[in-house]
Amino acid sequence: MSKEEKQVSEEFHPRETWRILKNVVIISIAFMVQFTAYSGAANLQSSINAEAGLGTASLAAVYAGLIFSNVFLPAVVIKWFGTKWAISISFVTYMPYIAAQLYPTFYTLIPAGLIVGLGGGPLWCAKCTYLSVVSEAYSRISKVSPEKLLVRFLGLFFMIFQMNQVWGNLISSLVLSSGNNTAAVTALNATMIPELCGANFLPSADAAEALQQQPLSKIRIMTCIYLACMAGAALIVGIGVDSMKRYDSVRTGKETGLSGFALLAVTVKLLVEPNQLMLVIINIFVGYQQAFFGADFTAAFVSCAVGTGSVGFVMMTYGLADAIGCIVTGYVAKLTSRVMMISVACVVHTALMVALLAWRPLAGQAPLMFALAALWGLTDSVWLVQINAYYGTLFPGREEAAFANFRLWESVGYIIAYVISPYLRTSQKTYLMFAMMFVGVVLYYTVEYRDRKAKKQLKLKKEETCTDKGFDNIAFQNVEL
Repeated sequence: MSKEEKQVSEEFHPRETWRILKNVVIISIAFMVQFTAYSGAANLQSSINAEAGLGTASLAAVYAGLIFSNVFLPAVVIKWFGTKWAISISFVTYMPYIAAQLYPTFYTLIPAGLIVGLGGGPLWCAKCTYLSVVSEAYSRISKVSPEKLLVRFLGLFFMIFQMNQVWGNLISSLVLSSGNNTAAVTALNATMIPELCGANFLPSADAAEALQQQPLSKIRIMTCIYLACMAGAALIVGIGVDSMKRYDSVRTGKETGLSGFALLAVTVKLLVEPNQLMLVIINIFVGYQQAFFGADFTAAFVSCAVGTGSVGFVMMTYGLADAIGCIVTGYVAKLTSRVMMISVACVVHTALMVALLAWRPLAGQAPLMFALAALWGLTDSVWLVQINAYYGTLFPGREEAAFANFRLWESVGYIIAYVISPYLRTSQKTYLMFAMMFVGVVLYYTVEYRDRKAKKQLKLKKEETCTDKGFDNIAFQNVEL
């Protein structure tokens, strides 16, 4: 037994792999419960708070705060509180936004959205760092590559996490649909469809006429349910997850011993590295396409054509497909490759965008909306799992900085989508999304090429070094003879 193997066997019980899986599952469940509340509320903002673009403005505030948070807070917060408690405390910062739904104005929703953003940076960075570190610990025990394990853990996480779309939207749909005069809403919307809904929809001009208002009593019921979910999520992590200190001894890289402000410097420095810069556009696209579907598709196609009460059911379909896709794509990638998975997602997403531009929704076409939601969820699962996993392997030892930058640029995509949402037609936003995807994927291919070329050169250099040492040993032996 080697010295390293002996050290690992002394540190961990043979059943430690099950404990690691338990931690991954509990974190995933906590995130699912937390975002059952947040996504359920966020998906409705473009419909229930459509006046003057308040809903999308509050979501833009969320991601504006997240940009600041991703640059300045994750390393410091994780250093002060530890990964586990950074997650639990960050969950609490989402609660004021849900409470503000009871009195939605620019003076309540915008500040609450900024608070969500400030908590979001440490939250997502802590989650990604925890998964990266436990994948290394699991690798030491199982002898499976940490890169493969990280993809599997991320796939498992996002499979469970994306179920938040199912539960959050089920809650909103059941509450908003109760006592709804669906027939009257459908009849009203049916007369407007040719001019307002679909690719021609313009929120700033059409929202007041086309979207249905919801009574305050229903908003209150949803708010209470969502606040209870968030409190429960914080308790789940605080009680059920092991501290990451348990696995720090097997962590690779040097940044783990730096102070909080030194880690901040690493995060900022990573921003200007060539590989990171070339991944910026695809990161922005990932955030933009998620925000587009949650805000623009639901308003222009679902709420406009069949009523706000159907938004939750469509988003449930999207979330379920996303959850299934996250676990499936992690294993499919082993049979093909990450590049192949990204390429397929690019083709499917292009077809979806063409469909949005060509289709004019009618009141009786809800099944087609569900089909589009399912395909969108599957493609989103590829972007999420594969790009996240690539960050974990492209910048080893700098996980906090890498994942903070991922969330930063993803947040830029959300902000762009929410800021332009009230002022551009759906068709114009779709063309912009296609341009982002095309440029982003081309640059992603470039990073893959550079990364593989660098690894190949490093491998050849090591082989040459070993060969030179072998010749030196032979020469030394000949001299002795």
